[in-house]
Amino acid sequence: MIDLSDDKGLVRAPGRITQEQYRFLEGLVEQGRFSSVSEAVRASIDSFSSDASHSGGAFYIGEALIGKGNEVAHVDLLIGDKHGPVGNAFIQALSNLSMGHTPLLAVIRPNLPPKPHTVIIPKVTIKDMADAGKIFGPAQSAVAKAVADSVEEGVIPMNVLDDWVVVASVFVHPAAEDERRIYQYNYSATKLSIRRALSNYPPWEKVQYDKDRARHPLMSFRPPRLWRPPYLQVALDLPDVEAVRRVVEQVPRNDSIILEAGTPLIKKCGVGVIREMREFASDAFIIADLKTMDVGKVEVDMAFEETADAVCCAGAASTATVDEFVYEARRLGIYSFLDMMEVDDPVKKLKSLKELPDGVILHRAIDAEKTSEPRWGYIPEIRKAFEGRKLLIAVAGGIMPHTAQIALESGADILIVGRYITQSNDVRRSVENFLPCLQGDIDLFRVHVE
Repeated sequence: MIDLSDDKGLVRAPGRITQEQYRFLEGLVEQGRFSSVSEAVRASIDSFSSDASHSGGAFYIGEALIGKGNEVAHVDLLIGDKHGPVGNAFIQALSNLSMGHTPLLAVIRPNLPPKPHTVIIPKVTIKDMADAGKIFGPAQSAVAKAVADSVEEGVIPMNVLDDWVVVASVFVHPAAEDERRIYQYNYSATKLSIRRALSNYPPWEKVQYDKDRARHPLMSFRPPRLWRPPYLQVALDLPDVEAVRRVVEQVPRNDSIILEAGTPLIKKCGVGVIREMREFASDAFIIADLKTMDVGKVEVDMAFEETADAVCCAGAASTATVDEFVYEARRLGIYSFLDMMEVDDPVKKLKSLKELPDGVILHRAIDAEKTSEPRWGYIPEIRKAFEGRKLLIAVAGGIMPHTAQIALESGADILIVGRYITQSNDVRRSVENFLPCLQGDIDLFRVHVE
């Protein structure tokens, strides 16, 4: 066999030959390496088969959910070489039986399996013959037919039919009744998962675009992240849960609005107030304004256990405390903010830390509003000092609709507004006064989600 390992133009992946690949093979013929394009194609197939058949060979992963109701189909799928990890999984599935999850070979009809050979593993426990009939019937046939049709359509290459195997984990709901839908949904889900596996779906760009937009269909909320500033942060400093409820219920639903469990509220009601807020703000991003001065890890843990999405430490705390605070928040996967109230040199403070927090708050104290200027003048200095670093900058202290745009143009990512909203006779109108400065809801014009 001719060694083509150094020929980068040959794409060793399943699928039909492209015009670019054909021209590449023509070039090899012109160089005298092959007598015809057909011979060059055969050599490339042999080379691909050799690469895919060793112990670390072809290993592809696919997944698809199709349908609705009790007949919904969800297929997790492995496809690859018999002599690699997929082959090992295939053998283990057939030789290690489990009560209620008995694996079975896919067959189009009894005595007619597809190629590549496929083993089906039921995800849901089979408790009786009615459950078994759904797997050993429409689901079994659907998976087999999808594998065979994927070969016929060129998705699975013909030259690997005897070298590859498929492992398909299949979901069939115990309450599913419509055999036609069980077949249709599982057929479509299997075909789609095969196509996705062999095209290495999804590309990273797809994951990056959708990861913060997506809502899982079996979850009642979408975990919020701060990925698309600017945001309006409503500071709920009212030391009364019912008063906070009345305010939040009037705040318009908007993906650019986040909520703050303010320091007075937490001091009066404890960090457990965050969980109470979830009763009327289940989807909201909630930051716990702890203003931690000591035992950073402990306070982060307390807020995390009450479902806070972010926590805030006092910038006046020791560097050791802030480091512990930032570390623990990052370990737990929530945001850390550093409130720079009464910190004379925010850049110096940030440079003293082992790791930057996720955000800083340039905060003018309420008691100092009459005697001091807004602190967003520090924004350019911070941006310059940490150029290229991901760092959210929030501004707080007397923010009004007419100053909001100035703050954003100065480089702020988050506008923190308290009394203008919480003490208003018309909370909704007060919030709406800031909305022209924000981006609004995500995916407003998206008409289809996978």
